[in-house]
Amino acid sequence: MEIPAKNRIYSLDLLRGLVMIVMALDHTRDFLHFDAYVHDPLDLQTTSVYLYFTRWITNYCAPVFVFLAGTSVFLQSLRKSKEVLSTFLFKRGLWLMIVEIVVVTFAWTFDYTFPVIVLGVIWAIGVSLFLMGFIIRLPFYAILVSGLAIVVGHNIFDYIDSTHSGFAWDLIRNGHFAQHTLLPGLDVLIVYPILPWLGLMMVGYGFGKLYTPDYTPVQRKKVLLISGSLLIAFFIILRMTNSYGNPTPWSVQNSGLFTLLSFLDVFKYPPSLLYLCITIGPALIFLALFENTNNKLTKVLSIYGRVPFLYYILHLYLIHAVCAVIFVSNGHSLSDPAANIFGIPTYFMVVGEGVSLSVVYVIWILIVAALYPCCKWFSEYKKKKGYWWLSYL
Repeated sequence: MEIPAKNRIYSLDLLRGLVMIVMALDHTRDFLHFDAYVHDPLDLQTTSVYLYFTRWITNYCAPVFVFLAGTSVFLQSLRKSKEVLSTFLFKRGLWLMIVEIVVVTFAWTFDYTFPVIVLGVIWAIGVSLFLMGFIIRLPFYAILVSGLAIVVGHNIFDYIDSTHSGFAWDLIRNGHFAQHTLLPGLDVLIVYPILPWLGLMMVGYGFGKLYTPDYTPVQRKKVLLISGSLLIAFFIILRMTNSYGNPTPWSVQNSGLFTLLSFLDVFKYPPSLLYLCITIGPALIFLALFENTNNKLTKVLSIYGRVPFLYYILHLYLIHAVCAVIFVSNGHSLSDPAANIFGIPTYFMVVGEGVSLSVVYVIWILIVAALYPCCKWFSEYKKKKGYWWLSYL
């Protein structure tokens, strides 16, 4: 979700750009690391600290992006009537759903027959934006309180046996790579369920009020610091109890460091309450500390945050293309059958074959750098032209 360039808030672009860059690290690891899909990088029995934090740090990407999408909706509500904004959200949401089903699914698989449709983060954002087209007609505090209730309360379903849950329930709340057959020869893989991500977007909508004249920069910084610190403290206290907010408990390990890793390992599919606390909390503190930071580095980072949709699409295709080059260089043929990754036929990948984590980092940096000129050009183009259709890109 983007807002017109002339109305953009620099610190939000900076944070969005930072998480978009980090996101590319996770996807580079997914496609290229030799241990991807062999072992879970968060499995304490098989991982290393280096690999664990390479995966764990990318936890910030999806929740921050969805949260800020809600903030963007609120900021647009200050400039548009509810009717105009509602119509835009319906169209934008439908557009993102189509992009996920066609463009993003193909980026992951490179399979033009589309035997499996992947419903990932772009799908969840699209559905949430579409529903926000109705929700924005509610009073402000009704949206905020309802969003908080969803975020805080949806883990109650952890206590309900969902082993045999159906398609609708997996789509709404469970996700977690549930695979269902829609038609003969056509499956759907549900990675991101709708409900918890919609709740987070609604909370992000409420957060947008901090960027209105009702709050001075000093007041906003104070609220951000307090809110972020309280979320982190809440995470620590609730996580220590092993009672609620995450479906899997932490446990004492052979070392203090690995006990900490167990403590930090919270559920993303679907995003648990504790997962959202430990990701959104630090993000709010970041916004407080870097609101007035403007230097060469932050200017570069913010470029990626100004054109996140373009960057997201391009980075997936570029990473998969690099994967194909490595695949061929290892002696494979382009006509080799696809590997089965989480039930997805994915071309140019062999499970257990890839590069070291150090090389993953090098390729990640090169890919992010390679996309910068295009992102910068498109950011300037959007700023200068202002065509209506650019708001969908």
